[in-house]
Amino acid sequence: MRRAGCALGLLLLVLGISGTAAVWLVASALGIVSTGTVARVLSAGGLLLGVLALVAAVAATRRLAAPAERLVEASRQIEAGDLSARVPVRGPAELRSLARAFNAMSSRLEATEARRRSVVAEVAHELRSPLSIIRGQAEAIADGVYPGDPVRMTPILAAVHTLEVLVDDLATLGLAEAGSLRLRREPVETSDLVQDTLVAHRAAAEASGVALLADVPPDLPPIDADPARLHNVLANLVSNALRHTPPGGTVRVEARPASDSRGVELRVVDDGEGIPPELLAHVLERFVKGENSPGSGLGLAIVRDVVEAHGGSVEVASVAGQGTRVTLRFPPDATE
Repeated sequence: MRRAGCALGLLLLVLGISGTAAVWLVASALGIVSTGTVARVLSAGGLLLGVLALVAAVAATRRLAAPAERLVEASRQIEAGDLSARVPVRGPAELRSLARAFNAMSSRLEATEARRRSVVAEVAHELRSPLSIIRGQAEAIADGVYPGDPVRMTPILAAVHTLEVLVDDLATLGLAEAGSLRLRREPVETSDLVQDTLVAHRAAAEASGVALLADVPPDLPPIDADPARLHNVLANLVSNALRHTPPGGTVRVEARPASDSRGVELRVVDDGEGIPPELLAHVLERFVKGENSPGSGLGLAIVRDVVEAHGGSVEVASVAGQGTRVTLRFPPDATE
């Protein structure tokens, strides 16, 4: 704005000088005033300078107007719902910066809309199976095909539980995305956390024929975390590992000091089927799962969001056919 104001002031000054020169030349030609050769040359030069300044001003205005018009038109496209609108990066430095910012904004909007549509489609898909089970069983009981006994009610209750888990997972993801995931922090003893998780999954491990082990040194500092959410994170990883480990395999929960000896690392390691390479790079994203996985594909995304809300990070390493290792790292400021 300062440069534009200075340019406008300079243009007005030049046009003023040019206008004065033009008046002198006309008056000299009509004999109204008497001027010498030098005055006439200066007047002609001033007039020429004014013409050149006017031409330059018109060219500069057109140079600014064209990119601005493209930005306005692209903005109207965005308003109309066409999120693919982009503008050429041309013109002065300020307009080039504005064009780059506009293109980045429209790219983010387009990516967000694509993710939104994908999430809606995936949620609809995940809801369809349990709802079909509930409807089929309920209609059969209502029509008298099946008696309303515990055997026939069990699939309905299992489907309702699946819906409850999905709704809870979606609520957690929504809060994490909005930055509103509330954490009720308190010191959590690492050994207690691991042992409680193993006790909760011991029966499932025995039923699957999988050994469930723990490796936790006694001198680890407590983690300053939300105990309920941290228990859910570790339970999610252990249940996922049990699901993908064949009979005779092992799932091990480890805890170690972080590399700087101040933070804490939790690891869930299995020797199961592993993760295919093409899936590994996206395994922490929402609704990403293997072809035969019975889950919703939200578990690891929730683990990532909850751990990152605590200031930590998640790393997944896997070799297909050899097993998977999921590492949760909590920084020093998350431990006491």
